[in-house]
Amino acid sequence: MLDKLSGAIKKATDKIANAIFLDKNLVDSVIKDLQRSLIEADVNVQLVLNITQKIKKSALDERLKGIEKKEHIIKLLHDELKNILGEKKELKLKSIQNRFMMLGLNGAGKTTSVGKLALYYSKRGSKVCTIGLDVHRPAASTQLKQLCDKINIACFIKPEQKDPIKIWKEYEKELEKYDLILIDTAGRDALNEELIKEIKLISKISKPTETFLVIPADIGQTAKKQAITFKEAVSITGVIITRMDSTAKAGGALTSCYEANVPVVFIGTGEKPADLEPFNPESFLSRMLGLGDLESLMEKIKTVTNENELKKTQKNIEQGNLTLRDVQSQLESMESIGSMDKIMSMIPGLGKAKIPEGKLEQQQKKMKGYKHAIDSMTKEEIENPEIMEKETSRLQRISKGSGVSTTDIRNLIKQYKMLKEMIQSGKSNSEESIMDQKTLMKMAKKFGKKGMRI
Repeated sequence: MLDKLSGAIKKATDKIANAIFLDKNLVDSVIKDLQRSLIEADVNVQLVLNITQKIKKSALDERLKGIEKKEHIIKLLHDELKNILGEKKELKLKSIQNRFMMLGLNGAGKTTSVGKLALYYSKRGSKVCTIGLDVHRPAASTQLKQLCDKINIACFIKPEQKDPIKIWKEYEKELEKYDLILIDTAGRDALNEELIKEIKLISKISKPTETFLVIPADIGQTAKKQAITFKEAVSITGVIITRMDSTAKAGGALTSCYEANVPVVFIGTGEKPADLEPFNPESFLSRMLGLGDLESLMEKIKTVTNENELKKTQKNIEQGNLTLRDVQSQLESMESIGSMDKIMSMIPGLGKAKIPEGKLEQQQKKMKGYKHAIDSMTKEEIENPEIMEKETSRLQRISKGSGVSTTDIRNLIKQYKMLKEMIQSGKSNSEESIMDQKTLMKMAKKFGKKGMRI
């Protein structure tokens, strides 16, 4: 996510922090690097000039000396970047029924965002449902239903009905049972009178508590025009920016929403249902500076955690019956959070860690191999992995079935035994051994990193 910009900002702060003297040449070099990176990230040129001129002026201010000057400039850079990202919008569900309406042009990612929001809020205890009021795009209702079925969310659609108002009225009584209704609406190739009229009618009858504009990050500074136009037409309360993981123009989309005075409430960071984050400018900037973002990491863990699987694993741990299936469950949770470099960027201190190129990718591939190996094992082997060490034929069979080398399978068993010993040791040192989701994720991370020589 904005890797080049993140790297440039970290490089700039390191240059300032490590400099013996802040002379004009060094300041000019830092300013040029920043300007280039901000413009490449599609940040408005005038904003870039405003930020860098303030930094340059402070850097050359003779009244500030030594360490005091360095700290002042780094803080100024941090504050200016935070300022153009806007303020965090506190989004708390009301005690009455909540209704979120999604707006946007065709291809922005409205339907996918509805599915992600449904998972996000259902994992936090809300009774959520969705309703498909996009009657123009072919198969829109089918797509919504498929997304909701994957995450076990109620979905109300009527594919044959071409009037969104009639669809709403038909399900109005059913919808009363839910804490949060997510309303998927139609888009157009451009914001025209026909779309505005339809949105206003749906808004009037559904009475949304929040109205979100969904825009893709790759439209860059065009986001400003869309945000202002939709805001004037239907009074949007926030923006969801999708495709943040795949574009360098995300800086333009983020800063454009700030310029349009419309808060960004969520960002989409991938294709999986769990790839949605509440947008917190402070946390976002902290991650870009390599300082980590534990708050977002814990939110992510909440979204991907399967409560039933978690309770089952907790019970097995408490009884001393940890199996390779429990380990596999935690590896799958890790995979749902995202790539290892994404997880590391959220952990304070690890974001700046210098890891040899390809090492994390290699380790992630190994963890996937572990999952495939476990799938190729019998029930007896999963519950008693030690029996595989005594019979080479078992290892060879598993290796052939999973495509994982016997050496890696032996390594998996070795790490499992170490993990089991660690749990039993911890249990013997306390009367209770109740592990929450944080502890389990730490275990899985440690399990995945064992043997990684960096």
